[in-house]
Amino acid sequence: MTAALRKVWQGVANPAVRLAVATSGGADSAMLAAHAAALARESGTEIILFHVHHGLQTAADGWADHVQALGRILGVPVATAHAQVDATTGLGIEAAARDARYASLAELAHQHDVQHILLAHHQNDQAETVLLRLLRGTGPDGMAAMAPAMQRDGITYHRPWLNQSRASILQSALAFAEQHDWHAVQDPTNADPRYTRAAVRELLSPVLDARWPGWQARLASHARHAAETTAILEEVAQNDLATLDLSPDGKSFSLAQWRSLPPARQSLVLRHWLRLNGARMPTEARMADLLRQLRQLHSLGHDRQMQVAHAQHVIHCHRGRVRIEPRSEA
Repeated sequence: MTAALRKVWQGVANPAVRLAVATSGGADSAMLAAHAAALARESGTEIILFHVHHGLQTAADGWADHVQALGRILGVPVATAHAQVDATTGLGIEAAARDARYASLAELAHQHDVQHILLAHHQNDQAETVLLRLLRGTGPDGMAAMAPAMQRDGITYHRPWLNQSRASILQSALAFAEQHDWHAVQDPTNADPRYTRAAVRELLSPVLDARWPGWQARLASHARHAAETTAILEEVAQNDLATLDLSPDGKSFSLAQWRSLPPARQSLVLRHWLRLNGARMPTEARMADLLRQLRQLHSLGHDRQMQVAHAQHVIHCHRGRVRIEPRSEA
Protein backbone atom coordinates (compact mmCIF):
# COMPACT_ATOMS: atom_id res chain seq x y z
CA MET A 1 0.00 0.00 0.00
CA THR A 2 2.79 2.39 0.90
CA ALA A 3 4.70 1.45 -2.27
CA ALA A 4 1.77 2.46 -4.48
CA LEU A 5 1.43 5.75 -2.65
CA ARG A 6 5.17 6.37 -2.82
CA LYS A 7 5.09 6.33 -6.64
CA VAL A 8 2.71 9.28 -6.61
CA TRP A 9 4.62 10.90 -3.79
CA GLN A 10 7.88 10.88 -5.72
CA GLY A 11 6.24 12.71 -8.58
CA VAL A 12 4.62 15.56 -6.67
CA ALA A 13 5.84 15.76 -3.08
CA ASN A 14 8.62 17.96 -1.82
CA PRO A 15 9.05 20.26 1.18
CA ALA A 16 7.75 23.21 -0.85
CA VAL A 17 4.50 21.48 -1.82
CA ARG A 18 1.49 20.97 0.42
CA LEU A 19 -0.71 17.94 -0.30
CA ALA A 20 -4.19 17.11 0.95
CA VAL A 21 -6.00 13.83 1.53
CA ALA A 22 -9.76 13.80 1.01
CA THR A 23 -10.95 12.05 4.15
CA SER A 24 -14.53 10.99 4.82
CA GLY A 25 -13.84 9.06 8.00
CA GLY A 26 -14.36 5.70 6.29
CA ALA A 27 -11.71 2.98 6.30
CA ASP A 28 -10.40 3.68 2.80
CA SER A 29 -9.68 7.39 3.14
CA ALA A 30 -8.57 7.05 6.76
CA MET A 31 -5.91 4.51 5.83
CA LEU A 32 -4.80 6.64 2.89
CA ALA A 33 -4.44 9.51 5.36
CA ALA A 34 -2.44 7.33 7.76
CA HIS A 35 -0.02 6.13 5.07
CA ALA A 36 0.29 9.65 3.64
CA ALA A 37 1.08 11.05 7.08
CA ALA A 38 3.89 8.53 7.46
CA LEU A 39 5.38 9.46 4.08
CA ALA A 40 4.98 13.15 4.88
CA ARG A 41 7.06 12.78 8.01
CA GLU A 42 9.67 10.82 6.07
CA SER A 43 9.94 13.35 3.25
CA GLY A 44 9.35 16.56 5.16
CA THR A 45 6.22 17.30 3.16
CA GLU A 46 3.29 19.14 4.69
CA ILE A 47 -0.12 17.50 4.35
CA ILE A 48 -3.63 18.38 5.46
CA LEU A 49 -6.84 16.36 5.67
CA PHE A 50 -9.85 17.74 3.80
CA HIS A 51 -13.26 16.65 5.04
CA VAL A 52 -16.49 17.49 3.20
CA HIS A 53 -19.63 17.66 5.32
CA HIS A 54 -22.54 16.95 2.96
CA GLY A 55 -25.25 17.48 5.57
CA LEU A 56 -27.34 14.70 4.03
CA GLN A 57 -27.42 12.55 7.17
CA THR A 58 -27.82 13.27 10.85
CA ALA A 59 -24.61 11.34 11.59
CA ALA A 60 -22.54 13.72 9.45
CA ASP A 61 -21.63 15.99 12.38
CA GLY A 62 -20.16 12.99 14.17
CA TRP A 63 -18.15 12.03 11.10
CA ALA A 64 -16.56 15.47 10.99
CA ASP A 65 -15.57 15.13 14.66
CA HIS A 66 -14.22 11.66 13.93
CA VAL A 67 -11.94 12.99 11.19
CA GLN A 68 -10.73 15.69 13.56
CA ALA A 69 -9.82 12.93 16.03
CA LEU A 70 -7.96 11.08 13.28
CA GLY A 71 -6.02 14.22 12.47
CA ARG A 72 -4.94 14.53 16.10
CA ILE A 73 -3.73 10.92 16.13
CA LEU A 74 -1.74 11.47 12.94
CA GLY A 75 -0.51 14.91 13.94
CA VAL A 76 -2.04 16.38 10.79
CA PRO A 77 -4.34 19.43 10.53
CA VAL A 78 -7.93 18.98 9.32
CA ALA A 79 -10.03 21.42 7.30
CA THR A 80 -13.77 20.91 6.88
CA ALA A 81 -16.13 22.36 4.28
CA HIS A 82 -19.92 22.20 4.27
CA ALA A 83 -21.17 21.18 0.83
CA GLN A 84 -24.38 22.44 -0.72
CA VAL A 85 -25.98 19.49 -2.51
CA ASP A 86 -28.49 20.53 -5.16
CA ALA A 87 -30.86 17.61 -5.61
CA THR A 88 -32.97 19.49 -8.20
CA THR A 89 -30.50 19.30 -11.09
CA GLY A 90 -31.96 16.08 -12.47
CA LEU A 91 -28.60 14.33 -12.20
CA GLY A 92 -29.64 12.21 -9.20
CA ILE A 93 -28.55 12.53 -5.60
CA GLU A 94 -25.34 10.52 -6.09
CA ALA A 95 -24.11 12.71 -8.96
CA ALA A 96 -25.24 15.89 -7.20
CA ALA A 97 -23.36 14.92 -4.03
CA ARG A 98 -20.25 14.08 -6.07
CA ASP A 99 -20.30 17.47 -7.83
CA ALA A 100 -20.82 19.25 -4.51
CA ARG A 101 -17.95 17.28 -2.98
CA TYR A 102 -15.51 18.28 -5.73
CA ALA A 103 -16.64 21.91 -5.50
CA SER A 104 -15.98 21.87 -1.76
CA LEU A 105 -12.58 20.21 -2.18
CA ALA A 106 -11.59 22.85 -4.72
CA GLU A 107 -12.69 25.57 -2.32
CA LEU A 108 -10.61 24.05 0.48
CA ALA A 109 -7.63 23.65 -1.85
CA HIS A 110 -7.67 27.31 -2.83
CA GLN A 111 -8.04 28.36 0.81
CA HIS A 112 -5.06 26.28 1.93
CA ASP A 113 -2.78 26.68 -1.11
CA VAL A 114 -3.06 23.02 -2.14
CA GLN A 115 -2.65 21.88 -5.74
CA HIS A 116 -2.65 18.10 -5.24
CA ILE A 117 -5.34 16.05 -3.49
CA LEU A 118 -5.16 12.30 -2.83
CA LEU A 119 -8.32 10.23 -3.25
CA ALA A 120 -8.78 6.76 -1.75
CA HIS A 121 -10.55 5.03 -4.65
CA HIS A 122 -9.35 1.43 -4.80
CA GLN A 123 -9.52 -1.62 -7.05
CA ASN A 124 -13.05 -2.55 -5.97
CA ASP A 125 -14.26 0.98 -6.71
CA GLN A 126 -12.63 0.84 -10.13
CA ALA A 127 -14.23 -2.51 -10.94
CA GLU A 128 -17.66 -1.23 -9.88
CA THR A 129 -17.18 1.83 -12.08
CA VAL A 130 -16.31 -0.31 -15.11
CA LEU A 131 -19.36 -2.49 -14.50
CA LEU A 132 -21.68 0.50 -14.09
CA ARG A 133 -20.42 2.17 -17.23
CA LEU A 134 -20.72 -1.04 -19.19
CA LEU A 135 -24.36 -1.34 -18.10
CA ARG A 136 -24.98 2.27 -19.10
CA GLY A 137 -23.58 1.69 -22.59
CA THR A 138 -20.52 3.91 -22.40
CA GLY A 139 -17.84 4.13 -25.08
CA PRO A 140 -14.13 3.21 -24.89
CA ASP A 141 -13.23 6.38 -23.00
CA GLY A 142 -15.88 5.62 -20.37
CA MET A 143 -14.62 2.07 -19.97
CA ALA A 144 -11.27 3.51 -18.89
CA ALA A 145 -13.20 4.39 -15.71
CA MET A 146 -11.28 6.38 -13.10
CA ALA A 147 -7.91 7.78 -14.09
CA PRO A 148 -4.89 7.53 -11.76
CA ALA A 149 -4.65 11.32 -12.03
CA MET A 150 -7.04 13.97 -13.28
CA GLN A 151 -7.35 17.73 -13.45
CA ARG A 152 -10.45 19.48 -12.18
CA ASP A 153 -10.96 23.12 -11.16
CA GLY A 154 -7.22 23.73 -11.34
CA ILE A 155 -6.50 20.90 -8.89
CA THR A 156 -4.71 17.62 -9.64
CA TYR A 157 -6.43 14.63 -8.04
CA HIS A 158 -4.42 11.44 -7.55
CA ARG A 159 -5.77 7.92 -7.01
CA PRO A 160 -2.73 5.88 -5.93
CA TRP A 161 -4.73 2.84 -4.80
CA LEU A 162 -6.64 1.89 -7.96
CA ASN A 163 -4.75 -1.43 -8.00
CA GLN A 164 -5.14 -1.98 -4.25
CA SER A 165 -7.76 -4.47 -3.06
CA ARG A 166 -10.19 -3.29 -0.41
CA ALA A 167 -9.46 -6.40 1.64
CA SER A 168 -5.90 -5.21 2.25
CA ILE A 169 -7.16 -1.74 3.18
CA LEU A 170 -9.58 -3.20 5.70
CA GLN A 171 -6.78 -5.26 7.24
CA SER A 172 -4.76 -2.08 7.65
CA ALA A 173 -7.78 -0.34 9.20
CA LEU A 174 -8.19 -3.18 11.70
CA ALA A 175 -4.56 -2.97 12.78
CA PHE A 176 -4.85 0.82 13.07
CA ALA A 177 -7.96 0.47 15.26
CA GLU A 178 -6.21 -1.95 17.58
CA GLN A 179 -3.24 0.38 17.93
CA HIS A 180 -5.03 3.72 18.29
CA ASP A 181 -8.59 2.81 19.36
CA TRP A 182 -9.92 4.75 16.38
CA HIS A 183 -12.55 2.98 14.29
CA ALA A 184 -13.65 4.02 10.81
CA VAL A 185 -17.20 5.26 10.34
CA GLN A 186 -19.76 3.32 8.33
CA ASP A 187 -21.86 5.28 5.83
CA PRO A 188 -25.22 3.45 5.60
CA THR A 189 -25.77 4.64 2.02
CA ASN A 190 -22.83 2.47 0.94
CA ALA A 191 -24.96 -0.59 1.66
CA ASP A 192 -28.34 0.81 0.59
CA PRO A 193 -29.36 -0.79 -2.73
CA ARG A 194 -31.59 2.19 -3.51
CA TYR A 195 -28.37 3.86 -4.60
CA THR A 196 -26.90 2.65 -7.89
CA ARG A 197 -23.34 1.93 -6.78
CA ALA A 198 -24.54 0.34 -3.55
CA ALA A 199 -26.84 -1.90 -5.60
CA VAL A 200 -23.83 -3.18 -7.55
CA ARG A 201 -21.93 -3.71 -4.31
CA GLU A 202 -24.72 -5.42 -2.39
CA LEU A 203 -26.64 -7.29 -5.09
CA LEU A 204 -24.24 -8.04 -7.95
CA SER A 205 -20.85 -8.32 -6.24
CA PRO A 206 -21.75 -11.35 -4.06
CA VAL A 207 -22.89 -13.27 -7.17
CA LEU A 208 -19.75 -12.31 -9.09
CA ASP A 209 -17.55 -13.15 -6.11
CA ALA A 210 -19.07 -16.63 -5.92
CA ARG A 211 -18.85 -17.38 -9.63
CA TRP A 212 -15.74 -15.41 -10.69
CA PRO A 213 -13.44 -14.80 -7.70
CA GLY A 214 -11.04 -11.96 -8.37
CA TRP A 215 -13.29 -10.31 -10.95
CA GLN A 216 -12.41 -6.88 -9.56
CA ALA A 217 -8.76 -7.24 -10.57
CA ARG A 218 -9.73 -8.32 -14.07
CA LEU A 219 -12.11 -5.40 -14.56
CA ALA A 220 -9.52 -2.98 -13.19
CA SER A 221 -7.06 -4.41 -15.72
CA HIS A 222 -9.67 -3.89 -18.43
CA ALA A 223 -9.89 -0.24 -17.38
CA ARG A 224 -6.14 0.15 -17.84
CA HIS A 225 -6.30 -1.38 -21.33
CA ALA A 226 -9.24 0.87 -22.22
CA ALA A 227 -7.25 3.90 -21.04
CA GLU A 228 -4.39 2.93 -23.38
CA THR A 229 -6.83 2.52 -26.27
CA THR A 230 -8.46 5.85 -25.45
CA ALA A 231 -5.07 7.59 -25.50
CA ILE A 232 -4.45 6.29 -29.02
CA LEU A 233 -7.93 7.36 -30.18
CA GLU A 234 -7.39 10.77 -28.62
CA GLU A 235 -4.22 11.19 -30.63
CA VAL A 236 -6.07 10.23 -33.82
CA ALA A 237 -8.84 12.74 -33.00
CA GLN A 238 -6.31 15.51 -32.32
CA ASN A 239 -4.59 14.89 -35.63
CA ASP A 240 -7.90 14.80 -37.50
CA LEU A 241 -9.12 18.00 -35.87
CA ALA A 242 -5.92 19.75 -36.98
CA THR A 243 -6.88 19.02 -40.62
CA LEU A 244 -10.36 20.58 -40.37
CA ASP A 245 -9.36 24.24 -40.71
CA LEU A 246 -10.07 24.75 -37.02
CA SER A 247 -10.70 28.37 -36.01
CA PRO A 248 -8.17 30.05 -33.68
CA ASP A 249 -10.63 29.88 -30.78
CA GLY A 250 -11.28 26.18 -31.44
CA LYS A 251 -15.03 26.74 -31.74
CA SER A 252 -15.59 26.07 -35.45
CA PHE A 253 -14.32 23.82 -38.22
CA SER A 254 -14.88 23.15 -41.91
CA LEU A 255 -17.85 20.94 -42.64
CA ALA A 256 -16.46 19.88 -46.04
CA GLN A 257 -13.15 18.74 -44.57
CA TRP A 258 -14.95 16.94 -41.74
CA ARG A 259 -17.03 15.14 -44.35
CA SER A 260 -13.85 13.87 -46.02
CA LEU A 261 -13.08 11.72 -42.96
CA PRO A 262 -14.26 8.10 -42.67
CA PRO A 263 -17.55 7.84 -40.70
CA ALA A 264 -15.98 6.37 -37.54
CA ARG A 265 -13.42 9.18 -37.40
CA GLN A 266 -16.13 11.78 -38.02
CA SER A 267 -17.77 10.65 -34.80
CA LEU A 268 -14.46 10.42 -32.96
CA VAL A 269 -13.29 13.92 -33.86
CA LEU A 270 -16.73 15.41 -33.15
CA ARG A 271 -16.69 13.99 -29.61
CA HIS A 272 -13.13 15.29 -29.16
CA TRP A 273 -14.16 18.76 -30.36
CA LEU A 274 -17.16 18.84 -28.01
CA ARG A 275 -14.97 17.82 -25.09
CA LEU A 276 -12.42 20.54 -25.87
CA ASN A 277 -15.22 23.10 -25.76
CA GLY A 278 -16.52 21.93 -22.40
CA ALA A 279 -19.72 20.41 -23.77
CA ARG A 280 -21.43 17.46 -22.15
CA MET A 281 -20.83 14.20 -23.98
CA PRO A 282 -23.96 13.33 -25.99
CA THR A 283 -25.82 10.07 -25.64
CA GLU A 284 -25.51 7.56 -28.45
CA ALA A 285 -28.90 8.59 -29.81
CA ARG A 286 -28.06 12.30 -29.65
CA MET A 287 -24.72 11.75 -31.36
CA ALA A 288 -26.38 9.69 -34.12
CA ASP A 289 -28.87 12.51 -34.72
CA LEU A 290 -26.14 15.16 -34.80
CA LEU A 291 -24.07 13.10 -37.24
CA ARG A 292 -27.14 12.55 -39.43
CA GLN A 293 -27.91 16.26 -39.59
CA LEU A 294 -24.34 17.22 -40.41
CA ARG A 295 -24.12 14.60 -43.14
CA GLN A 296 -27.46 15.53 -44.69
CA LEU A 297 -26.63 19.20 -44.46
CA HIS A 298 -23.55 18.70 -46.57
CA SER A 299 -25.40 16.65 -49.16
CA LEU A 300 -27.94 19.47 -49.59
CA GLY A 301 -25.35 22.21 -49.87
CA HIS A 302 -23.59 24.63 -47.56
CA ASP A 303 -26.23 27.32 -47.88
CA ARG A 304 -28.60 25.40 -45.59
CA GLN A 305 -28.46 26.41 -41.91
CA MET A 306 -28.64 24.00 -38.99
CA GLN A 307 -28.99 24.64 -35.25
CA VAL A 308 -29.02 21.96 -32.57
CA ALA A 309 -29.42 22.65 -28.85
CA HIS A 310 -27.27 20.34 -26.75
CA ALA A 311 -27.30 20.75 -22.96
CA GLN A 312 -25.70 24.14 -22.24
CA HIS A 313 -24.48 24.64 -25.81
CA VAL A 314 -25.81 25.22 -29.32
CA ILE A 315 -24.20 23.64 -32.38
CA HIS A 316 -24.97 25.29 -35.69
CA CYS A 317 -23.69 25.35 -39.23
CA HIS A 318 -23.58 28.34 -41.54
CA ARG A 319 -21.73 28.73 -44.83
CA GLY A 320 -19.83 25.51 -44.41
CA ARG A 321 -18.62 26.12 -40.84
CA VAL A 322 -19.75 24.02 -37.88
CA ARG A 323 -19.66 26.10 -34.71
CA ILE A 324 -20.44 25.66 -31.00
CA GLU A 325 -21.59 28.45 -28.70
CA PRO A 326 -22.97 28.70 -25.16
CA ARG A 327 -26.72 28.38 -25.04
CA SER A 328 -28.50 31.66 -24.43
CA GLU A 329 -30.73 31.77 -21.35
CA ALA A 330 -33.17 33.87 -23.30
